[in-house]
Amino acid sequence: MNLKNDNTNGYNQNGGYNLNGNYSNGYNANNNFNAGNGYNMSGNYGAVNGYNTNNNYYQSAGNQNNGFNNYNNYNNNLNNNYSANQNLFNGMSNAYMANNNGSYQQVQNAYANAERISDQKFNLILGGCLLWGFLINCILCTVFSDSIIALALNNYAVFLISYFVLVIVGSVMVNKSDNPVVSFLGYNLIVIPIGMIISMSLSVYVAAGYSSIIPTAFGITAVVTLTMMVLSSAFPDFFASNTLGKILGITLIVTIIIELLLWITGAASLGIIDYIVVLLFCGYIGYDWAKANMGEKTVDKAVDAAAMLYVDIANLFLRIMRILARAQR
Repeated sequence: MNLKNDNTNGYNQNGGYNLNGNYSNGYNANNNFNAGNGYNMSGNYGAVNGYNTNNNYYQSAGNQNNGFNNYNNYNNNLNNNYSANQNLFNGMSNAYMANNNGSYQQVQNAYANAERISDQKFNLILGGCLLWGFLINCILCTVFSDSIIALALNNYAVFLISYFVLVIVGSVMVNKSDNPVVSFLGYNLIVIPIGMIISMSLSVYVAAGYSSIIPTAFGITAVVTLTMMVLSSAFPDFFASNTLGKILGITLIVTIIIELLLWITGAASLGIIDYIVVLLFCGYIGYDWAKANMGEKTVDKAVDAAAMLYVDIANLFLRIMRILARAQR
């Protein structure tokens, strides 16, 4: 009995079939088996422990999911921080661009303001340029008249080509340049050849006995010029209109073509053309004066306006002299 009990205890120590001291308690053993204590001890297939294992698995999976969620949250935080930094960078860039644009605009405005001049200064520069051109004409007429006539008689082709080249180059410099120095040089290139034409005309009229018409033509030209400037100032919208500019331009082109044809064919000049040209340049004086007084006033604009008005006044003076000379014949 003692040995059996020792054996039973041996089985108990071995953790075999739990508490199977005798076979008569088999059902109990089965009950004990159903209880699954042995398997519970092994911790593998016990119902409770199995579920615990599954629970541990799910808990591990949950922990993994929590780790994944934490990773996503980390990425979201990184993305949010990146977006915030990007927005900050964009804000800094916009502020930098706004600052640069503002500074650049201020420089432009300061430069534009530095170029602008008052109406009084504008008119003073314009009048000074006109007087300079008339002074050059006086010097050419009184000092170089004989040389100019000799050049025209001996080398008429050279004289004619030089005239057109100088006038065209001077006109391009005046119209294309925004630099008043360059425009003034171009203005002088216009004044010199036209002054040579005036000098030749005066010499011819004096030689023909029509010297009395010169001061008369000069006075009429001055009165007409001042009158057209006053009218232009009184009605700037009319004289500065593009319609008037187109009419004047077309009339000028047609007149030049007719006079070239008359010159080539050797036909006599038509007296009515002189009156048309006088009216034409009266309109140009009003047009150019109105354009000069529109918009911002600058030194370069004053020089450009003086060049245009000089051409108008010079052509008006030449045509008035021709009309007066024809009237005395």
